[in-house]
Amino acid sequence: MATPPQPLEPRRVSILVLDNDPAGSSALRQILDSEGWRVRLIPDAKLLLTELRSAEWSLLIANIAMVDMNGPIFSIVRELASVSPEDGGRLRVLYLVPSNSASQYVQGLEAARLPYVGRPYHLHDFLEKVSDLLVEVKAIDVALRQVRHEFGGLRKKKKDAGRTNSMFAARDSYSSYTEEELADYERAESEASKTKRRGPNTNLGGNRR
Repeated sequence: MATPPQPLEPRRVSILVLDNDPAGSSALRQILDSEGWRVRLIPDAKLLLTELRSAEWSLLIANIAMVDMNGPIFSIVRELASVSPEDGGRLRVLYLVPSNSASQYVQGLEAARLPYVGRPYHLHDFLEKVSDLLVEVKAIDVALRQVRHEFGGLRKKKKDAGRTNSMFAARDSYSSYTEEELADYERAESEASKTKRRGPNTNLGGNRR
């Protein structure tokens, strides 16, 4: 009897972040980690092509100020991200635009129809753009459309999909978070993770209640 085909394991989402801002990139990692995605940070554009060759990445999030839009790295990355999944494309790119450089880069990115987010960014819009790009390369099946409105965590499933959950706010009620606020979120998430790792209390006999 022929062995029935085994189901394919789901492809793990892998995100590469090019950013030389330690606080900002650390906050990005915390946000993306909360979705269960694998994240790697690199602080130097010289390492970018090596990293892209070393593994299969679903998404590159790149600080546009670190990439020369007229240089070879930008051209290579743009070409890689333009390949459709049907033709073997597995990478998409989202550019981060620093607030003090918006006038320098936004016009060029929009003219080239390249996806970007400006700092300080709106967490809801940021995760929507990330997930939309991941859907394009079939790294995930469904785009994220709900984001928790609190620093205690970014993802929590609704207990009852048929009821309104106060933890989810309408799009217009979200504010634009600064890097300092994202750092606050990161600290809060870290404390929550430590508490979770400690697990439930035990009695003196070592049995879990």
